[in-house]
Amino acid sequence: MGRENQTWVREFILLGLSSCWETQLSLFFLFLAMYLVTVLGNFTIILLITLDSSLQMPMYFFLSVLSFVDICYTNSTVPQMLVHFLSARKSIPFPSCVLQLHVSLTMGGSEFFLLGAMAYDRYVAVCHPLHYTVIMHGGLCLGLAAGSLGAGFMNSLMQTTIIFRLPLCRNVINHFACEMLAVLRLACADISVNRVMVAISGFLVIMLPCSLVLFSYGHIVAAILRIRSAQGRSKAFGTCASHFTVVCMCFGTAIFTYMRPAASSSAEQEKMVALFYAVATPMLNPLIYSLRNKEVMSALRRVLRKLSETR
Repeated sequence: MGRENQTWVREFILLGLSSCWETQLSLFFLFLAMYLVTVLGNFTIILLITLDSSLQMPMYFFLSVLSFVDICYTNSTVPQMLVHFLSARKSIPFPSCVLQLHVSLTMGGSEFFLLGAMAYDRYVAVCHPLHYTVIMHGGLCLGLAAGSLGAGFMNSLMQTTIIFRLPLCRNVINHFACEMLAVLRLACADISVNRVMVAISGFLVIMLPCSLVLFSYGHIVAAILRIRSAQGRSKAFGTCASHFTVVCMCFGTAIFTYMRPAASSSAEQEKMVALFYAVATPMLNPLIYSLRNKEVMSALRRVLRKLSETR
């Protein structure tokens, strides 16, 4: 039955954020500016970490991977959303919808695991500084990054497969993208199993990394409070403040969307939270890490100085 229904669902219609042309035009320019800042900011982070030898550290390696994930996540949804702001008919072909959902879930899941790995890195740096280089060696960093991407990919593959095997009775999605919960609302079959899988996935992909982050920062705060000098405490807090800010944004939006009871969630609320996660969070990540980080700003000045000298 599912296969038969899916043969005629050749495309989906996205309702987007507004049906008013003036509003859509304003949103187009707003989100275009945010998209350009996102891509430029994250690409700059990757370029700086690659070119500047002083940033060849585990913390910045994870930051470069996070920037790559943010670029991929943003590109999975925002360019299409920008095109739809200028389109009378907001359609997306069935294969493109499947790919969009798969990529966004992969990158979203990978980001949670990466934030957990980054929290562990900060825990080792603050609580075991003398053994930091031994513990956080290159092989472990590569393994954690690859494991984060692999876990995100496998979770996304499972979710995407079971969602699009459902019989879909409608093709109008009340969202600006092919988002998991929005697509599930199109099914004309019992989705209780899918709800259970979303809950299990949320626990494994969101709550477990979140627990690791909380565990790490609990030990970090305890270690920092034992530092006698105010300058030492300030420096230790400074190395973790940027990461913790990003953690609060990412995990907060995800828990609000996927870990609430189904009855308490609405399509409009999910749309707004997804918009913040897809557009605002990837844009803010490089700004938070760069503006609050003296080493990144110093690296930027060095790279700009070298570029000016070569001209």
